[in-house]
Amino acid sequence: MTAALALEGLRKSFGAGPVVDGIDLVVEPGEFVTLLGPSGCGKTTTLNLVAGFQVPDAGRIAIRGREMTGVPPHHRDIGLVFQDYALFPHRTVAENVGFGLRMRKVGRAEVEQRVGEALGLVQLAGLEGRRPGQLSGGQRQRVALARALVIRPSVLLLDEPLSNLDLKLREEMRLEISGLQRRLGITTILVTHDQGEALVMSDRVAVMRGGRISQVTDPVTLYNRPADRFIAEFIGSMNFLPCLTEGVVAAGAVGSVVVEGQAVRALAPRAIKAGTAALLAFRPEQARVASGEAGELRLRGRVVRVAYLGGRTELHLEMGGRPCVVDVPSGTVAAEAGEEVVLAGPTSACLLFPAEL
Repeated sequence: MTAALALEGLRKSFGAGPVVDGIDLVVEPGEFVTLLGPSGCGKTTTLNLVAGFQVPDAGRIAIRGREMTGVPPHHRDIGLVFQDYALFPHRTVAENVGFGLRMRKVGRAEVEQRVGEALGLVQLAGLEGRRPGQLSGGQRQRVALARALVIRPSVLLLDEPLSNLDLKLREEMRLEISGLQRRLGITTILVTHDQGEALVMSDRVAVMRGGRISQVTDPVTLYNRPADRFIAEFIGSMNFLPCLTEGVVAAGAVGSVVVEGQAVRALAPRAIKAGTAALLAFRPEQARVASGEAGELRLRGRVVRVAYLGGRTELHLEMGGRPCVVDVPSGTVAAEAGEEVVLAGPTSACLLFPAEL
């Protein structure tokens, strides 16, 4: 099967240094892939290269097997939803959605039919005559999405489309967009710095750093088995406790370390030399305050603060001078600030990273 999108050795520099530094990525038909990373990592530039708004210094872009070198944006068979939606304020909803079809010289009757279908998909039927200024933020976002879908593109590109919405609406639109994408089976590339969006919406997530892809995998693997310390810190919350390795730990192997005087076994995504400073890592929800059982991690800490968050409670601890957070269901632990507790959890949830990034 021909890939919906293929990037090979993609590079782009502005000024002194590269912004995109050798991107290789294959996206299959119907797949939802997110480019995730902090500001300046190169994700938006990568999207602009795919869209044809910028020209790569090196590398190859292919859409459905067709080489895109020299192909202008309006001939690339892509739909694009911008961060600010880029709607024409003086045009109606129907005119905004049908703009791309009219530029493609589609007949009037077909334009009306396809605009109606697209507005139905995004639940805006009946609002054809309104202008963007008469719509809510969520409705404007839907208009922009309908405009991108109405041309029936091979690839849909989403450039942080939810960043201008409030939290509740943003969470609702995550589910709406991902549900619509799956119903239509349209290949989609999302650019975002919001890890929640990436985990909820994507089939795979490509985490970018310094113009390169550090890891590309499904959301569950990304969260539970980050490839390096940068990803472990960037995705969700993670506790890091200093430790020393007892021997060489090969990449992908389980090794033994000493933390707070206790021997603990943990998985090392990357190789670590014997006797070097390392960090034992585990998620706040993967530990608990308990008496502990055989084969479990057991460490002592002092409660610094108790943060009630409704259905869950965060216990902020100090362990060997380092902060540590435990996330427990509310009402299950009666701990108070200043109290000494035992932190327990399965060693299978522990990861091992070099102390230096």
